[in-house]
Formats: sequence, structure tokens, C-alpha cells
Amino acid sequence: MEALIRLWLPAIALLAWSCSGSPALEPPRVEPAPAQPSTLQVSQYIRRIFQDRRGRLWFGTTGDGVCRYDGREFVFFTRKDGLGGDTVRAMLEDDAGNLWLATDGGVSRYDETSFTNLDEKDGLVDRDVWSLLRDRHGTLWAGTKAGVCRYDGKAFARFPLSRPPSPAGGSGPHASASATHSRFTPELVWSLLEDRAGNLWFGTDGAGLVKYDGRAQAVYSTRDGLASDNICSILQDHDGNLWLGTWDGGISRFDGRSFSTSLAEVGAAGAPVWSLLEDHAGRIWFGTAGAGLFRLDGGTLRRSTAADGLESQQVQSLLEERDTHRLWVGTSGGLYRLDGERFANVTRPGR
Repeated sequence: MEALIRLWLPAIALLAWSCSGSPALEPPRVEPAPAQPSTLQVSQYIRRIFQDRRGRLWFGTTGDGVCRYDGREFVFFTRKDGLGGDTVRAMLEDDAGNLWLATDGGVSRYDETSFTNLDEKDGLVDRDVWSLLRDRHGTLWAGTKAGVCRYDGKAFARFPLSRPPSPAGGSGPHASASATHSRFTPELVWSLLEDRAGNLWFGTDGAGLVKYDGRAQAVYSTRDGLASDNICSILQDHDGNLWLGTWDGGISRFDGRSFSTSLAEVGAAGAPVWSLLEDHAGRIWFGTAGAGLFRLDGGTLRRSTAADGLESQQVQSLLEERDTHRLWVGTSGGLYRLDGERFANVTRPGR
């Protein structure tokens, strides 16, 4: 009997503890479910996309500096890393593999190790730089908010542009601009292009389109058939035609003799045409700020919308990869890539 009592005592004690309001046994520990990895947009504003000779993609942003993508990771460079400004609007690469960037803090050169920044102390007329071009002679041209400059390897020098004739007649550097209103100032050079013949083209903010053949300048304006004197983007297609994306007039095409304003659907919404691209198949793409993305394939114009996966209709930049021919689209709502006939939003790992 005594042995039986000793056997039941632990059970009786355990029952008393349980009845006192304390758990008889510690409940099993439930581990929290692992957090799902979060993602972020590469940047809200992808102003420019560039592919370097090594195949890496660079994304110029508004406010986040420049981002490099090698297919695996995104690496950002900002003022804290030595970049001239955190808004990057244009990029190019020289023969030595240096990357040149147009920023809101001047022109920056990156040699894979550090940045060298050029601004007013180096001859730039304004550190707010909007466009860059390296011509066939190796000369660097920078379009700024206060005009265009060229770089001789040591310093920048202002290159005065001619203006359209004033309503009363007259031309030359001091003639007044046409009636088209500028977005910021007629001195601003939105876009730069060297055509196959070596002519340089300058797209301005209200002062028309300027051609420089190495000796003299010719100025084209709405008087000559341009849709607008605000030229945001310039493209030369495989047939040699110039396509001109304007701020408020849609698209103009120049065949070397005259301008034609077509593709009324692109300009119908009055949205600026920020970017132009001809892909490997000869299709021409038009990126607009507000009316979305258009593709001209032969004589057929198609608009890409949210139904195609492109959520943002504010298209700021376009690039087709050299080898894969994948199309990348920079918008005011992140980065997109065309996979087949659908657009996918490309994000980066969150913190």
C-alpha cells in the first residue's frame, strides 16, 4: 500500500499544479514562418538606360543616382560615392571604357574605381546637364540648361547655337526664338545626335532643331514644318530618316528635304515624347510621358497598356540589349522588361 501511494504522488502533485491555473506542460514552441523576401522598385524614375561594352546595364535615375546591373545584383552610386549629382539623364562610354554621365551636378566620369566631376570650374556653362554625345572624332558634347559645350580633353567651351528666325525676320545667335513656348528655357538642349554623315543635331527647349555640319549651322522650326520647337528626343532610322519626339506636338519625321507630322495617335494626348528607339527588327518605339508606349511595325501602330503588363504610362527611357534583343523600359513607376508580348516589372531585393 505504501508503495502504491508513492507511485501516485507525482500524478496527484501534477494534477494539483494544473488546477492551480498554471499549465501542466509547456506548450510546444511554434516557430514564426520565415518572412517572405520584400522587393523594391529599382527607382521610381528611370531617366536613362545604357548598356556598356561588358554587357552590364546602367540605369540613370531622378534622385537615386545611377544603378549598375550585371544580371545578378543592383549596385547604386550616388553623391555619397563621388557622383556629381543624384539625377542622371544621359550616359555614354569612351574608347578606354570610362563611363560619362550627365547629372544635375555636372558631367561625371567613372573609371571603375572613382568619379571625376566636371562643372563650371571646368568650363561648363551650367552644371545642370541634360544630354551627352561623343562624336566620331572623340569630341564630347554636353547639352546643359544654359546651352551646349564641347570638351577638348582638358576643359569645356561654350558652342553658341543659332536660333530660328523671329516673326519679324532675321536669324543668327541673337535672333529671338519662335512662338513655341519653352518648358524651362530656350537655351536648354534636350537631345543630341550625330547622323551617319557626321552632322550633329541639337534638340532645344523651344528654339527648334539645329544642324551643324562642321562648318555652318542650319536651324529648323515650326516654320519649316516641325510639329513643335521643343525637341525632346532624336533618332535616325535604318533608312536615314530623322524621327523627332517633341514636348507638345507629337512626332515629326525628316527625310532630309521636308518634315512630315504623322502618327497622330502618339501626339493626340499632348504628352511629351521622351524616348525613341529602333529595334533589331526595324520597329520604332515611342515612349511618352503620359500616353504610354507605342510601337510602329511597318504601317501598324500599337499602344502598350496595363493590359500588357506595363502599369506606368510615363515612359522615360528605352533600350534594346545587343545580344538578347530584350527591350527594357524605364518609367515613372519603375523598371520593366518585355518578355515575349508581356511586360514584367523588374524589382530589386528590399531591405
